[in-house]
Amino acid sequence: MIVEQIYTGCLAEAAYYIESDGEVAIVDPLRETKPYLEKASSHNARIKYVLETHFHADFVSGHIDLARQGGAEIVFGPTATPDYPAYIATDEEELSLGKVTIRVLHTPGHTMESTSFLLLDEAGRPHALFSGDTLFIGDVGRPDLAVKSDVSREDLASFLFDSLRNKIMPLPDDVIVYPGHGAGSACGKNMSTETSDTLGNQKLFNYALQKDMTRGAFIREVTAGLVAPPQYFPKNAVINKSGYEPIEDVLSRGIVALDVKSFKSLVGENGALILDTRNSVEFIKSFVPGSLWIGIEDNFAPWVGALIKDLDQPIVFLADPGQEENVVTRLARVGYDHALGYLAGGIENWIQAGESTDRLISCNVEQFLLGMQEEEWQVMDVRKVSEFDSQHLEGAINIPLDFFEREVKKLNSRNKYFVHCFGGYRSLIASSILIAAGFYNIVNVNGGFKQIKQLTTKVTSYQEPVTML
Repeated sequence: MIVEQIYTGCLAEAAYYIESDGEVAIVDPLRETKPYLEKASSHNARIKYVLETHFHADFVSGHIDLARQGGAEIVFGPTATPDYPAYIATDEEELSLGKVTIRVLHTPGHTMESTSFLLLDEAGRPHALFSGDTLFIGDVGRPDLAVKSDVSREDLASFLFDSLRNKIMPLPDDVIVYPGHGAGSACGKNMSTETSDTLGNQKLFNYALQKDMTRGAFIREVTAGLVAPPQYFPKNAVINKSGYEPIEDVLSRGIVALDVKSFKSLVGENGALILDTRNSVEFIKSFVPGSLWIGIEDNFAPWVGALIKDLDQPIVFLADPGQEENVVTRLARVGYDHALGYLAGGIENWIQAGESTDRLISCNVEQFLLGMQEEEWQVMDVRKVSEFDSQHLEGAINIPLDFFEREVKKLNSRNKYFVHCFGGYRSLIASSILIAAGFYNIVNVNGGFKQIKQLTTKVTSYQEPVTML
């Protein structure tokens, strides 16, 4: 028996490869199917099942393509109603996989179709629980991300309370819990950085599994402090329920080298968005006017999903050499299937063609602390409200990047802004948005608040934040 966690850091997402006696089950695969197919082929094994714990909201699953390409059967738990062929298993049903067994446990609460899969070893003993978004390490799934539901989040939290106590907590303490996500995912509130644990350990340290917790206390705890999910979440959930076009078609359309004339034509005539995914150093030096920068080097896909409102938006992009397929793949992971190509030769080719460029002024923290003493400069903090509330610079305004494009319209484009986040990635995204919107007195602060608080005493804890929402 082989059990392998395949973790994708930028999405904080875990897929799983389970193999026994030449048969394979994949749990919650990402959009690109090649890694799973190649792994099974290298083991002379066949993918028999694609097990879906629920209709995911934070990424587009590869279940449909895996079934089409490898002949696997898609399996959902009870109450799932996909718009494509799939096997809807019953609660407690057992699926054979080589010499092991997978027991289906319907665990509604995160969504109504949410299901966990219990792996029984060759001797029939419970070995591992693939809990999806029902149970995380240190947390549980938020109860407000269902594709469409006529039940409230309080009702879903009540279902989750029962699922945990009736289906999961009675399992042996040595069962390994393999969740769908780790720290950084918006599918929970306070997940651990650990990506697996024993159930016994979770019974000790996970607040949601405490024996003395009442239903009312549980509902209050899991529904408290929920912020609005990223805008692309409900759209991805619909895609996972209704289906999508083959990943091969998305890649062939997106990995197209465009000359400058074709690139400009797609922007002018097709309304394509210019997405610059290059490393931050290169972007700061020179970029195509109107570009949105979201660097492939960090949490690329979630920020694409948060900031580009229309999944059907045509996109043309710039990429570091060799990263073109990676960009299109990572766009597709969150449902952005309409990349139309990249600028061949990059920004150098653009300049050689006589086209104009923009540049971004950037400074280090020492320069920022000197510059902020000038009265005409405003400090803009683009971190989350919770980060700002914890600590922030005196006099700074807080415009969280999640809501940025909406709030930019309320600002005076003639004002001068120092823009910072915690480390520098989000502030560079925000700066690119501001410049594209006609703000030219923008300075991005390298090193962000992480370095700022080490070099100044002008940091205050939460009192009355100036937050634009």
